[in-house]
Amino acid sequence: MRGPEVGRRTRLTAVAAGFALAVAAFAGSAFGGSALAAPSGTTTTTTGAAPASVVRDPHGSREPSGTEVRAVDGTNVVFSYGEVMPSFDGYARHEPTRRYLSLDRTWRFRYDPGNQGLTAGWQQPGADDSTWDSIAVPSSWDLKDNDGWAGYDGADFGKGGALEDGYAWYRTKVAVPASWRGTHVRLAFLAASYSADVWVNGTFVGKHEGGHTAFALPVGDALRPGQPATIAVRVYRRASYTAYDGTGEKVSDDHALPPGVVDYWPYAGLTRSLWLESVPEVNLAKVLLDAKADTLDARVVVQNNGDTDFHGYVRLDPGRGSTGRPVQVPVDVPAGGVAVPSARIDVPGAPHWSVEDPRVLTARASLTATEDGRPVDTLAATYGVREIEVDGTHLQLDGRPLFLKGTNWHEETDRSGRSMTYTEYDHELGQVKAAGANFLRNCVYNRHPYVYDWADRNGLLLMDEWDTMWVNTDQQKLQTESYGLSRALALATAWNNHNHPSVILWGLQNESTIDGNGAPVYRAWLADMKAAVKAVDLSDRPVTWASYSSWDPAFDLADVVGFNEYFGYFYGKNEDLGTTLDAVHRNHPDKPILITENGTWSYLGKHGSPAEAGTEEWQAANFVSHWDQVTAPSRPWMAGYTFWVLKDYKERAGYNQNYNGLSTMGMLGWDGTTRRLVFDAFAEARSPR
Repeated sequence: MRGPEVGRRTRLTAVAAGFALAVAAFAGSAFGGSALAAPSGTTTTTTGAAPASVVRDPHGSREPSGTEVRAVDGTNVVFSYGEVMPSFDGYARHEPTRRYLSLDRTWRFRYDPGNQGLTAGWQQPGADDSTWDSIAVPSSWDLKDNDGWAGYDGADFGKGGALEDGYAWYRTKVAVPASWRGTHVRLAFLAASYSADVWVNGTFVGKHEGGHTAFALPVGDALRPGQPATIAVRVYRRASYTAYDGTGEKVSDDHALPPGVVDYWPYAGLTRSLWLESVPEVNLAKVLLDAKADTLDARVVVQNNGDTDFHGYVRLDPGRGSTGRPVQVPVDVPAGGVAVPSARIDVPGAPHWSVEDPRVLTARASLTATEDGRPVDTLAATYGVREIEVDGTHLQLDGRPLFLKGTNWHEETDRSGRSMTYTEYDHELGQVKAAGANFLRNCVYNRHPYVYDWADRNGLLLMDEWDTMWVNTDQQKLQTESYGLSRALALATAWNNHNHPSVILWGLQNESTIDGNGAPVYRAWLADMKAAVKAVDLSDRPVTWASYSSWDPAFDLADVVGFNEYFGYFYGKNEDLGTTLDAVHRNHPDKPILITENGTWSYLGKHGSPAEAGTEEWQAANFVSHWDQVTAPSRPWMAGYTFWVLKDYKERAGYNQNYNGLSTMGMLGWDGTTRRLVFDAFAEARSPR
């Protein structure tokens, strides 16, 4: 069995050159919502090899949320489940015009390895759950009955719920106030991993796929305000292997993202907060803000869930400290329709957002029926005044060239799995700043909204991504041409995190397969996702991705060239990096270049010669070699370097079971506190600008 140093798969060295530009146009209609159909009780085998004993969650012809873009009053608006994808700021801020009912509590819980729950009626209000277990929500079921999650001892690998795959059920009852009659009610989830089927009072209200993306389901038709409601959620996680004893085969699903085994832990369950939210029938679904120079561009998305037309006004206050004055514009919203009034507000003296001085402002939209009437609904949104752009070979913030001194980071702790507390976030993100980093790559999945708010407040630049990791050619083709989950997750990411000044890059994919003969499938897939984020991002953030190849044939589609490199570890010598960077620059002389991953491993506390693999000295020396080549004065076109990884992280891969599934490539140990020598080397490394 191999040691913990094998925490990343071997990188390939594909070579390609001279590829023509071929950008696919974004289909504005995307994938419309299909008819809502409850899941069957039958386990259906989908694409991807696995024996019959592996429980497979069936897929339809298209991803289940029906996520699409519609042009409304000149603004591209994201819809899912037939409605505007709403703001999820309710996790942190409550509007006075709305009512909220938190579902963060103890739920009834039961594994369903034989997939019997549906036919047994576990979704029905009258189902007997008195003998079920209890579980905290939010939490990761991997840590349930698991007292060995925190250590490096391989004897603890797979304890408790860590290797429980397939379906598990959650049930709770909640008293819905009678005052909610006549309002529009949605059930908001910040995450359910990997997929979730949801019932309210026995009525199926929707399915979501994608384990790290927020979603909201309209549930008003299933509720009876003034009476108790039963909420049942069936969560699914695909097995990674047919067996976890070293003899099992990998399990894949061509429709899913990611489609196969990955080198991070796929935490399962209701891993983030959820709540019921009652909003007026005519409501403010979303406020989009783009503030740069001396101007705030605002789009207010108004949704009418009622059966009568609405004629009123939207007032937008750019907020204290913005120097801008409130504006008011009329709005007409037909019954069952959407309108998007817009405004451009002068903010000539507004403080700009920067890494050194991250000034966050709060705008507030109000909807009224008359010019001076009381608000029907309100919605606040935070923002920062700043402009991110690419100018030749430089990535610039407000006209100043940036150099990204960054790290990757997995969202997990030894106590909470992927259901971290705010205190844990404060500690780990504080470690990023303590290391002297100005940049964090949210590698391969969305983070909790708190991460983006923290980065806004603390001046940390972010590259944001979704679950498109290790996707092969056939899977890319399926996503682009029919299933559309990669597009849906791209749209949700760009829409949900639109207003955050800390988000400066969209990352389209990580280390996915590049087909031959000019890579037409790969290029079409990337172009589809690029067009999706560009369609809804008013600030036109640059796009990049973490390619496994420095000769990626689609780099012409990127605003910033990004690739992962492991010279001196998986292949070649450390010194090979410099000549590779020079070659990439010759091929793309008009683009900035970003190293999206580089790192090595070490045994925590093992010391010795920098030439001895596995020592902390070796890990630190490798970093210094790569950093010096990236930041050499002869390479002013380098936009940054991103270390792999902030701290040790969990994997299900068999070769790490001797270390309780831990990959030891972190600057910090698994506890998020113990520093390796490479932490200090990174902190001391000086940026070229």
